[in-house]
Amino acid sequence: MNRVLIADDAAFMRMILKNMLEKNGFQVVGEADNGAVAVKKFNELKPDIVTMDITMPEMDGIQALKEIKKLDSNSKIVMISAMGQESYVREAVMLGAKGFIVKPFKEDYVIQTLSKL
Repeated sequence: MNRVLIADDAAFMRMILKNMLEKNGFQVVGEADNGAVAVKKFNELKPDIVTMDITMPEMDGIQALKEIKKLDSNSKIVMISAMGQESYVREAVMLGAKGFIVKPFKEDYVIQTLSKL
């Protein structure tokens, strides 16, 4: 069972993702409401997959992606954001993100994307 850390500043979005993932056989081991907390929890929990919002307070998802990649270059991070601009997608992938999901998303696409990891 894949262990997932969800990072998103919107509590309702974390809840939606958590319910979606658990219903489809993933184990949500932690949640973070900003990038700094995501990096700390990644280090503590060692999840298999991280879903990462881009726009968050304190530390955004791009910076958190960089920090997590320093801790574990093999980490599997999928960016999930309403900011689907090409530049963010390109930067996230160049920094090592394994995928990019644009909000609003469809459940089957999220499960399919995470299952490929």
